[in-house]
Amino acid sequence: MANHFEKRIDPTKLVDGAKTVVSLLYNYFPEEKPSDPLAPKLARYAYGEDYHFVIKRKLKSLIHFIQENIGEVNGRCFVDSAPVMEREWAKKSGLGWFGKNTLIIHPKKGSYFFLAELIIDLELPPDHPIKDHCGTCTRCIDACPTDAISPQGYILDGSKCISYFTIELKEAIPETMKGKFENWMFGCDICQEVCPWNRFATPHQEPAFDPHPDLLDLKKEDWEEITEDVFKKVFKKSAVKRTKFSGLQRNIQFLNKE
Repeated sequence: MANHFEKRIDPTKLVDGAKTVVSLLYNYFPEEKPSDPLAPKLARYAYGEDYHFVIKRKLKSLIHFIQENIGEVNGRCFVDSAPVMEREWAKKSGLGWFGKNTLIIHPKKGSYFFLAELIIDLELPPDHPIKDHCGTCTRCIDACPTDAISPQGYILDGSKCISYFTIELKEAIPETMKGKFENWMFGCDICQEVCPWNRFATPHQEPAFDPHPDLLDLKKEDWEEITEDVFKKVFKKSAVKRTKFSGLQRNIQFLNKE
């Protein structure tokens, strides 16, 4: 996060003459669930096509729409792809508040959505932040099996997060984590599953986020015996490819040790 600090706090370093950050949410909450409750679990955001590509296409269409209807507007679109303070802009834009689990929570949509931005040289009237509605609730803090969320909330230790161990970590998973992953093999949704505000989450309407037809039918035994060919077929366009076949195998084997 220390890299490109100036660009993070000053959008004009990313877009000449920038005057507005347009912050957007895009729902990814799936309607379907895995058929086998004992199967290793996958974070919901990774069910379908990699969101970077899906949302970038939509943002480019949005920029073209703005240019066609307003005139010459210069700008860039961002989806987790540059030093942009996504959560901070979303909060300033009134799209939600920082939850105790550190995610942006929208009062009518919950937190199962991606963040994206347009930085443009068109001046627009700003929206304003909304109130924090977490109150005295500590469900996300209490439910995190690795104690990644601080006791007071609002701070997350990424080095303790299940998502870090199952996606970012390239080495062997520390033995001290044994028995703490609660069957998550890629990413983790625990702090979202227990959040009361996600009772408002509704299924997405994005076909690209629909899972591969075989994905949710794979049983526990299928995952334990998964081949590289099946991995490539099921996750052809998925963000799961980040961990590679060897990484997913490592994660599944680690769960079996538990």
